[in-house]
Amino acid sequence: MQRMMWVMALVAVLGVGSATTGSAQQAAAPAGQTATQDPVDLNRATSVQLETLPGVGPRTAERIIEYRRDNGGFEKIEDLMNVRGIGERSFLKLRPLVTVDAATSGASEDR
Repeated sequence: MQRMMWVMALVAVLGVGSATTGSAQQAAAPAGQTATQDPVDLNRATSVQLETLPGVGPRTAERIIEYRRDNGGFEKIEDLMNVRGIGERSFLKLRPLVTVDAATSGASEDR
């Protein structure tokens, strides 16, 4: 009788463990979707769009827009390192999340 109770308890624990694992995998899915979103075009993005990037707050977004306006847009992604506050480490995090459409250089005046 005790053995049967022990087996039932074990089955219950394993059932809860697998249910929790499934929830964790579902919770992780939205974070993975971020990586598959379209890259942000540095020559068109608004400050709100730029702020969705990791490490880019309102001040950095404003500096990106100022650089874009003052320099006629970004010619290549590496130009992002010319923006004050974006060093090599930040750039490496942002590189896969941004793009530069040279045809739109300076096309947006959005703030």
